[in-house]
Amino acid sequence: MSVRNLVKSIQDIMRKDTGVDGDAQRMSQLVWMFFLKIMDDQDEALEITQDDYTSPIPEDLQWRTWAADPEGITGDTLLAFLNDELFPRLKLLSPQKGPRAKVVRDVFEDAYNYMKSGQLLRQVINKINEVDFNNLTERQHFGDIYEQLLNDLQNAGNAGEYYTPRAVTAFMVQQIDPTPGEVLFDPACGTGGFLTCAMRHMRDKHIKRPEDETLMQASLRATEKKPLPHMLCVTNMLLHGVEEPSWVRHDNTLARPLVSWGQADKVDIVLTNPPFGGKEEDGIENNFPTFRTRETADLFLALIIRLLKNTGRAAVVLPDGSLFGEGIKTRLKEHLLEECNLHTIVRLPNSVFKPYASIGTNLLFFEKGTPTQEIWFWEHRVPETQKAYSMTKPIRLEHLDDCAAWWGGEAREGRQESERAWKVSIEEIRERGFNLDIKNPHVEAEDWGDPETLLGDLTKAEASVDSLRAELKAILTEALAR
Repeated sequence: MSVRNLVKSIQDIMRKDTGVDGDAQRMSQLVWMFFLKIMDDQDEALEITQDDYTSPIPEDLQWRTWAADPEGITGDTLLAFLNDELFPRLKLLSPQKGPRAKVVRDVFEDAYNYMKSGQLLRQVINKINEVDFNNLTERQHFGDIYEQLLNDLQNAGNAGEYYTPRAVTAFMVQQIDPTPGEVLFDPACGTGGFLTCAMRHMRDKHIKRPEDETLMQASLRATEKKPLPHMLCVTNMLLHGVEEPSWVRHDNTLARPLVSWGQADKVDIVLTNPPFGGKEEDGIENNFPTFRTRETADLFLALIIRLLKNTGRAAVVLPDGSLFGEGIKTRLKEHLLEECNLHTIVRLPNSVFKPYASIGTNLLFFEKGTPTQEIWFWEHRVPETQKAYSMTKPIRLEHLDDCAAWWGGEAREGRQESERAWKVSIEEIRERGFNLDIKNPHVEAEDWGDPETLLGDLTKAEASVDSLRAELKAILTEALAR
């Protein structure tokens, strides 16, 4: 059975269980089981390659002990073991046992067993046992399926906020071009899309020796506030060959005062799509006295500017509202342009983040240490072969090839204005009151006509509709009277 069919059959079994309500719970249930299986497969490999390795999970709770035998415990016995032994003890696992122990404890801190049928649970476990995560090909296939599962979460209500289209993350990583040893941070990492893209990019382009891989893994940093995406992210890291993803912290990055982030916390690269449109809980704004707001995207932008080392670089997804907003947003944009060189803004159409968001978004690329002199804008357009991006026709990396070709390499030399590209000086931006919502000057605004004329046409149309409605009512009244 293919990995794709295997995952589908697991989902079909879980749908029969009365305890699992909806896609988000089904995903959560799936992931803690996959997590334990992947951990166990990794443990077995490490026990062979490292003389003194011991799994952080107690022997009686290891996957191989209670889950690997297809004729093993099932029914109420299995449910009692999970609910009374496995979950309580893993939630209390001592972090002193090492980084992998901390990873297990963090994942199970907010994990739950939602399934109520021990028989169906055994069927799911037996299916999971068909995947060998020490087999590189199988792991890669499963990694692809996992990506699709994360994509499918877009239909799971709020869970969709955790997913950034992979073409967008891949493009941002491609243009930032991280290298092993550069400290890379995603302060709102969701399911880990930027991290996996960055690792893939470095493995393809920069990693030549085992030491390079070790250096890369030691230089990754991430934080996620919500339990489900944190669990998804940690499992994603294990799938992508990270043995100790303890650097994926389950925390709210904004809960720490801005001034408390010191020199030791500075990073070389920030790649992130911070949550936008949301508000932080009361009191969080006190951590940002200069930019006192509860709007999440604004607070993250202030934090990113603070965290970048001198010459550090960032690529950040922000909504249109961050570009044209006033008040605190104006002060924040002025601060950004003074502290950093905001050299490029890629403007994306509304449909890129559909179906769970339908607002204009932008990719901001900036470097810390020198003030902005000019900003280049690039307008990305939906391919002519389709009206908009959608679930079935999402944005793909090749759709951004024209922007990459225009970019001008690392030094961004030789950029030319075109029907897609234009630049704006810092003087003009100041005159605009730091409103960065600058439309493409090479595109003529559609002429909708004179407002008075349009209003007159609307009045005539409404009168015509009223006349037809009255006529139809008279006809129906006459017909019913017969």
